[in-house]
Amino acid sequence: MRANSLALRLFIWAAGWTLIILIVTGIALSTLYRHAVERAFDRRLDVYLRTLVADVASPEEGGGGDKFPQSIGEPLFELPLSGWYWQVTRLDTKTPQVRSSRSLWDSALPHLDGDSSAADAEYRQGYAQGPEGQNLRLVERNIDLGDEGKYLIEVAGDASEIDDETRSFNHVIGATFAGLTLALLLTTALQVRFGLAPLTRISQRLAAIRSGRAERLEGRFPVEIAPLARETNALIDANREIVERARMHVGNLAHALKTPLSVIVNEAAARSEDPLAQKVREQAEIMRDQVSRQLERARLAARLTVVGTLTDVPPVVTALARTMEKLYRDRDIAIAVDVPEHAFFRGEQQDLEEMIGNLVDNGCKWAQSRVAIEVIADRGGDAVDKGQHMPKSGSAEDGDKPRVRIIVDDDGPGLSPVEREQAALRGQRLDETKPGSGLGLSIVVELANLYSGALTLGTAPIGGLRAELALPGG
Repeated sequence: MRANSLALRLFIWAAGWTLIILIVTGIALSTLYRHAVERAFDRRLDVYLRTLVADVASPEEGGGGDKFPQSIGEPLFELPLSGWYWQVTRLDTKTPQVRSSRSLWDSALPHLDGDSSAADAEYRQGYAQGPEGQNLRLVERNIDLGDEGKYLIEVAGDASEIDDETRSFNHVIGATFAGLTLALLLTTALQVRFGLAPLTRISQRLAAIRSGRAERLEGRFPVEIAPLARETNALIDANREIVERARMHVGNLAHALKTPLSVIVNEAAARSEDPLAQKVREQAEIMRDQVSRQLERARLAARLTVVGTLTDVPPVVTALARTMEKLYRDRDIAIAVDVPEHAFFRGEQQDLEEMIGNLVDNGCKWAQSRVAIEVIADRGGDAVDKGQHMPKSGSAEDGDKPRVRIIVDDDGPGLSPVEREQAALRGQRLDETKPGSGLGLSIVVELANLYSGALTLGTAPIGGLRAELALPGG
């Protein structure tokens, strides 16, 4: 899931930057193309402007001394309101004299910003609004012929040609960039998918190690990922070494404490009449019990730090059922077993045997004639029947992890809610007539807690006690 999330984030990041770059590039290309179209349009207008300037400056060629040209040979300037206009204005007279193309009809061209009466040869260009609200591209120039006069010459063309040309270019580039975007997104998705494939494989193999299906990261990885695989394997090896060392120390501590406690108990037993000896013996027994209990906890905690151990539950349950039938043959206890083909417990087999063995043994002690064992493999840990929950760790009900449930029912007298609470107390025996030390259910609770599991006591459908053990599955 994390690898997929990383792939999604990378794809979104790459796709986002791709779209931004393409949009910015498209805007830049559209702007550059419009400028290029405007320059080409201006060059066309400038040709007409130069022709008019030449006609005004050479009256002998423009009509017998008349400074105002009649035409420049472009049919568009003859069509009324065609969008193509020219206009020549003499500025040095009291009343400006204006001559314009026939296309202007009875209208006049506007002037661009600036002092149009200036006598220099200033060249200006820009946009202006013409007759009928037309958007015009306008160029104008002042010329000074000395005694022959000062003139403002203007040529305008329909700017819709620029807009149409730019719009057509934008459509083409938009379609091109849309196809390019799809191609780049597909390429990016493939690159992200195949680029992160080694991380996905590592994630899957780590899950296999965690579940007990593998012990190391095996396989070939890219050069960039290979160091991660090596370091992970080294970490797993170091973890196993630490756990083995802890087991050895726990065993040494057990042997080191067993002998002194035995000596104390024996010495106190030899002076059984002495009240002090009796007290010493009593406290020594408590110490021995506590030491055994804490050493067992340490042993299990060290074992649980080992990555990935899976135990197949059905063979364990079947073997225990046969064993208990033999032990309680004289009482003719029938043990029914309902197990799937495969259901896995994420833990050590001997711990599973101890938990199930205590529950089945307890059921056989109290049953009248029947004990039923059922094993259910769940994807989540929330499918537990309501009943009296024994103390458990806070993570015992992680609904997003696979669970295995072992249910043991008997047809005995059952327990009241108060008795179910007392049944889990260490050494607590509800009926002194039954054999045992009273440690069975408390051991099951402690072992289940160490595996983040839970023991639930309730009422069995067949009339007695139901003990439901929920443990991490595989």
